[in-house]
Amino acid sequence: MISVLRLAYIVPAFTVGSLLSTVSSATNAADVSPWDNAVQSAARLIAAPARAEISGRVFRAGVEIKLKPGWKTYWRYPGDSGVPPVFDFSKSLNVKTVTVLYPAPMRFADGAGGSSIGYTGNVILPFHIVPQDVGKPVTLRLKLDYAACEKLCVPAQAQLELVLTGAASAQERVLGEAEARVPKIAEIGDRGVPAIRAVRREAGLGKPRVVVDVAAPTNASVVLFAEGPTAQWTLPLPEPIAGAPAGLQRFAFALDGLPPGDKLDGATLRLTAVAGNKAVEVAFRLD
Repeated sequence: MISVLRLAYIVPAFTVGSLLSTVSSATNAADVSPWDNAVQSAARLIAAPARAEISGRVFRAGVEIKLKPGWKTYWRYPGDSGVPPVFDFSKSLNVKTVTVLYPAPMRFADGAGGSSIGYTGNVILPFHIVPQDVGKPVTLRLKLDYAACEKLCVPAQAQLELVLTGAASAQERVLGEAEARVPKIAEIGDRGVPAIRAVRREAGLGKPRVVVDVAAPTNASVVLFAEGPTAQWTLPLPEPIAGAPAGLQRFAFALDGLPPGDKLDGATLRLTAVAGNKAVEVAFRLD
């Protein structure tokens, strides 16, 4: 079975997939799969034209999750409560790797005094697929486990299939918009906006903490998220604090929620700053 690597979001596929890919025919291709309906949500696959990259031809697709009004689903790190989506591409054909991309999420109250991280309404999580054989179509088969939540969470599962040929698609615009909302990989100290200008570890009250300064457009609402090096880390959500230099917004979070046996020193955190419809992501090593 194929497992999703939480940090890299790359799902390796069976090598036998390339041998079996001839079972699928381009004549069966479409740019959307049927909806798989759950109680409070539904999911389907969508496809967009392939893209030529330095590494070779990359097929583009995504899973669209449709939620009823008032319902939510979760980001790769759900925050104080919630369940992240789980992807199983193991039955796909002619697939070498699948990279799952996450558009910038929002923060919302979880109904239990904490905050969760995720999406409302309709969300598209893009996929970039490297085929075993670039000259053949890809049959993308996804078993998706996710949660739809209002006051309570309802587990949902979708079984989806779509043949990808890399041809022109009516889904190009919506998938492109979702890709554009994926946080851009950046460096600490970048001069753009938004940007994470400075990060430091310092002693806190009881536990050490991390302080982060974010540059954002004037009057923009900024949200910061922090993730540990593995899915077992449950860092608290960063909160705004006073003391930022002019033109910056400052956040802090305690270095808490480590798995038993893990150490702070040498661990690399991932910080994501969201300002309006733009977002950046940086890595910060705890030395």
